[in-house]
Amino acid sequence: MAAKKAAFGGYKISFKGRSETVEDVFGRGDLAPSEMTKKLWAYVKSKKLAGK
Repeated sequence: MAAKKAAFGGYKISFKGRSETVEDVFGRGDLAPSEMTKKLWAYVKSKKLAGK
């Protein structure tokens, strides 16, 4: 079996055990993809979900 490929950019993100919904993270309004990315990374950093 081939070795598992490293995550893009070297980050591993685990959402295991999280209870927040997509609306909790992004809100209810329309968002551009760039804003979604910003909000997602802000959430990941605030909850310390990312690791190298």
